[in-house]
Amino acid sequence: MGLAGESSAEKLLMRSGIQRVPSPKVEIFQLRDFVTPDLCKRLIARIDAERRPSTIADDNGDQYFRTSETCDLAPDAPAVVEMEALLAELSGIDPKHGEPLQGQRYDVGQEFKPHTDYFAPDGQDFQKYCSVAGQRTWTFMIYLNDVDAGGGTRFKAINKIFKPEAGKLLCWNNRRSDGRVNPNTLHHGMKVRKGLKYVLTKWYREREWG
Repeated sequence: MGLAGESSAEKLLMRSGIQRVPSPKVEIFQLRDFVTPDLCKRLIARIDAERRPSTIADDNGDQYFRTSETCDLAPDAPAVVEMEALLAELSGIDPKHGEPLQGQRYDVGQEFKPHTDYFAPDGQDFQKYCSVAGQRTWTFMIYLNDVDAGGGTRFKAINKIFKPEAGKLLCWNNRRSDGRVNPNTLHHGMKVRKGLKYVLTKWYREREWG
């Protein structure tokens, strides 16, 4: 297991099929068919049953900044236990550093405008969210379904859009090699144009999750 909520390129690249985006600006990887169709379906069912309006830290006054719905997944649900085991094996990060698994649902027209997953060190809610477990280190995100149109994840700094594909994992390091947060991880959950989009997200922290 890794230390202090950290994975590594070396650990991730041990997995057959994983691809690293060739850029010095950000550590980002993708792995197709990471999650089976059956597990995707079971996770989607839980998200549908327990979703609520999504929120953001450091409210910027834009009520349309994040228009998706969110589901806080119960850690003891069998599908969640399976998913957590897959992530722990891939990342090498001690599960104690992980936030609870979260699901998101996007309907037509819904999006999450360009944002970072780390908490802005000068943000008004930084102490509220980081005083116990520290900053976010890695993000692991899984697309749970194919989307009919739209719904890609755009990283402007590397000029790349990742298309939603059922079972595909996308993961990135939210920090630079010196430990500072990396603004090149700014990404946009683009509007769904047709159909629905389901995503699963796992964030890791510098210290154990309290």
